[in-house]
Amino acid sequence: MRNFVRAALSASTSSAARAPEVVPSPNIWHWPEVYEVENHAQDSGGAIWSALREAYDFAGRDVVDVGCGDGFHLPVFAATARSVTGVEPHPPLVERARRRVAALDNVTVLVGPAQRLPVAEASADLVHARTAYFFGPGCEPGLREADRVLRPGGVLAVVDLDASSAPYGNWMRADMPHYDPVAVEAFFARHGFDCRRVDTLWRFPDRASLEAVLRIEFSPKVAERAIAETQGLTIPVRYRLHTRTKPEGIVLG
Repeated sequence: MRNFVRAALSASTSSAARAPEVVPSPNIWHWPEVYEVENHAQDSGGAIWSALREAYDFAGRDVVDVGCGDGFHLPVFAATARSVTGVEPHPPLVERARRRVAALDNVTVLVGPAQRLPVAEASADLVHARTAYFFGPGCEPGLREADRVLRPGGVLAVVDLDASSAPYGNWMRADMPHYDPVAVEAFFARHGFDCRRVDTLWRFPDRASLEAVLRIEFSPKVAERAIAETQGLTIPVRYRLHTRTKPEGIVLG
């Protein structure tokens, strides 16, 4: 994903160069309608949701969705969660998200970055981020902020794309040759996360939709390669689910 590419490269820059607090997304910020098509196509079998619920059952819990975009995932959380707070730094997407969830009494959408969540301390049971902000080295401020808002025993769940898995991972690495998925996985392991790989299938209604999505996700050259290498209306895409539980008591040593 091009937002993944830009954020990951920004996160991997030298610590001497201060990274911007918000890295603009080159896809959903500019083509929200095409991104809506992509959201409907992604994870057509619900594998990510199943893995997330197995890792942490958020039914009856308080959920914060970081980088919620235009709120596509908020109604799914709201169906069983006690409360859902979507946090998104881009005001036009916040407005779209608020319109999407206007009829849901247990959902709030707020403007803010991952490094400064507009959420009270120890007020969430699950902090979730899907292909947003948490791309490895450089996301430490967001990790600390998630810990601040989580209650003891709460879980931070980060869903990212597995760039080591073909075919989607091949296209990602072609667009971002300096991104090292093994190093990113090691980063999360050093910060106490468990990792589970989740195989999904993106399913599109027609070729025009598939091609439009690939063209907002990749550079023109790589997008045309991806289109040429994709037969039919589906694309297998592997994700990683990283989860870390906030300790419930005093940790010694």
